[in-house]
Amino acid sequence: MNDATLFSGFFSRIGRSVKPITVGVRAGAAGLLALGLAGCMGSTLGSYPGSSINPGDQAAATGDLVGTGSVRVGLLLPMSASGGSTSVGTVFRNAAELALANFPNADVQLLVKDTGGTAQGGRAAAQSAIAEGAELILGPVFAPAVSGAAAVARSSGVPVVAFSTDASVASRGVYLLSFLPQTDVKRIIGYAASQSKRSFAAILPDDTYGAVAEAAFRQEVGRAGGRIVSIQRYKLTGSDTADLIAKTNAIASVVGKVDALFVPAGGGVAPLVVQTLTAKGADIGRVTMLGSGQWDTSDMKSNPIMAGSWYPGPEDKGYQAFAGRYQSAYGSAPPRNATLAYDGVTLAAGLVRSAGPQRFSNGVLTNRDGFIGIDGLFRFRSDGQNERGLAVYQLTGSGNQVISAAPRDFRSGT
Repeated sequence: MNDATLFSGFFSRIGRSVKPITVGVRAGAAGLLALGLAGCMGSTLGSYPGSSINPGDQAAATGDLVGTGSVRVGLLLPMSASGGSTSVGTVFRNAAELALANFPNADVQLLVKDTGGTAQGGRAAAQSAIAEGAELILGPVFAPAVSGAAAVARSSGVPVVAFSTDASVASRGVYLLSFLPQTDVKRIIGYAASQSKRSFAAILPDDTYGAVAEAAFRQEVGRAGGRIVSIQRYKLTGSDTADLIAKTNAIASVVGKVDALFVPAGGGVAPLVVQTLTAKGADIGRVTMLGSGQWDTSDMKSNPIMAGSWYPGPEDKGYQAFAGRYQSAYGSAPPRNATLAYDGVTLAAGLVRSAGPQRFSNGVLTNRDGFIGIDGLFRFRSDGQNERGLAVYQLTGSGNQVISAAPRDFRSGT
């Protein structure tokens, strides 16, 4: 998936909420450790045998530093991007700083390095951080920078926990903490099937995101034993919606044969689809509209035409607390995605405290029990992609409501 698909709407996606962090990890013979990364609530973490930290001789850290701990972690962000205090880099740095401030006695120092959002910048930033003793890389944000950083980190044996939404840059040792379209599709189609939805159609953007969403859609409908009646791919050129309307009109002729219509794109696409189908005289009364995390905006929640529609996302139990602390500290509301940096730093600090010398090993990072962060349950797969425990929401026309709670445990699904 192209990162621009997510981050172009970066500052409009405010709404989902979750709690400050608690994390669980299985670490070999040590069994299940509770990494209580509970933000401003404090922590009751125990110690891991042999977890004393001896930094040894380290090169002098340079540039922008956050924290004074003995374990160094690179934080690679597009700090030179335009936007000033509202740029992605600045917002993520602020969230990372807040995470360290809220984690009691974190033995971590963040080495903030600018990637410029490019492969060359990511490579240079990773080289600098690793040369200064970074044991883990958090970031970069955009796929080209992740690729550049990964090449350096892999040869140095340093794991990367990146924020890109492009699954093609994931690999063993390069883990994505972001929200991936495959996870959204799996959750919403699985839930729809559990509610006796059997016949599906989809209207998807004709781009990289649409291709990923279509592949996942086909897989999940097949897994659920459903059938696909029609898939339409549309092109958007600026504000020109002619092709979207044409493809929606094409769907209108089969709407009576489907139980659910999947329209994952944000930015007003789904309301336009509903309006177009209604104007065409299509009978959509029995059709449930299905979306993705891109629907999690105030505009979608307040649009009465979308009432009754479903979409996946993390449960709303902690983001508002995080957002309030961010607002108090930095004078503005954080974008929804800022929790990625918060969770990444808190995960690193928790593993430093409780996972001993193996804190950033592949075995610890990919433990099957996973972690619980601001955005709920997640775990890294061995291929670098992630799985998340998402809720399903129903839009009400004046907000949303949870109709299927997010799982709290990967083993039991509850």
